[in-house]
Amino acid sequence: MADTLNFDTLVKEIEDLVKEKNCGPILIRLSWHDAGVFSSGALSGGCPNAAMRFTDAGEGTFGANAGLPTVALTLLKPVTEKYAETGFISHSDLWALSANVATKVMGGPDVPTRFGRPDAKDSSASVESQVGRLPDGDKGVVHLRDIFHPKGFDDKDIVALSGAHTVGKCHAERSGFEGAWTEDHLKFDNTYFTHLLSKKYEAETTAKGNPQLRCPVSGTMMLTTDMALLEDEAFKVHVERYAADQDAFFSDYVKAWVKLQENGCTDLREKL
Repeated sequence: MADTLNFDTLVKEIEDLVKEKNCGPILIRLSWHDAGVFSSGALSGGCPNAAMRFTDAGEGTFGANAGLPTVALTLLKPVTEKYAETGFISHSDLWALSANVATKVMGGPDVPTRFGRPDAKDSSASVESQVGRLPDGDKGVVHLRDIFHPKGFDDKDIVALSGAHTVGKCHAERSGFEGAWTEDHLKFDNTYFTHLLSKKYEAETTAKGNPQLRCPVSGTMMLTTDMALLEDEAFKVHVERYAADQDAFFSDYVKAWVKLQENGCTDLREKL
C-alpha cells in the first residue's frame, strides 16, 4: 500500500484533520514532547522517536505527556494507520510533519521538515524520566535555562519557543493548569507576546492546586514560566522585539523549532 501513497496527499490529509478537529495545538505539543526529552547535559541522550505511543511504561506514562498518547494519537489515528503503519513514514517523522503543517494551517510560518527519525520499538527506548528534560509550568527563570541550555538553546531561543503558547489551552485534568494564553487559541501569531506586555494578570490557584496567573478582563492566563520572560532583561528584550515584529518572531521560531525537532537525530534527509 505504501507504494500507492504520496507526500502531497499526506500533507493534505493533515491539513484537513487540523481544520476539521481544531487539533493543531495538541499536534504541536505532541512533536515538542517527543523531541524535547533530548539533553546534552548531565541527563544526556533522548531524541524524537515516538516512544510515547507505548503506554506500558516510559514516556507514554509521563505526567508531562498526559493527553498525548490518548487524545493526540486518537485524533491522528486515521493518518497514522494509512501512512505510518504501512511504512510510508515513521511515526516520529509524522508527528514532526503534523506539527509543522498545523503551524501553517493556523496562520504561522512555513516550517521545513526533514525526515529519517527512527521509531522506538517499545517503551524501553524512552528516557528515564521527564525531570530535568521537560519544563515545569510553575517554575522561573533559572529552571528555564536549566532545561533549555543543555538542549543547545540560548535565551533568545527560549523566548521564541515559548511563543508557541500563542496557540492551545491548558487542561487541568492533564497538566494541572487551566485556560488559554490568548483569546484566539487557534491562531498562530505574536499575540502571546503582546499579551505578556499589555495585560495585567492576577495570581490564582487551579482546582488541581497549581499556581498560575489570569487576566480578569479577558480570562486568558499565563504560567509562572511565561511571566518569567519579563523578569530577566535577557529574556524581556526578545519579548519586546517579538511583540513589535511578528516576522522576527516567525523567523527565530522556525530556527529554534527545527533545531528542537532534530536534536539527537543524524542523517536526516530533505525528501521523504
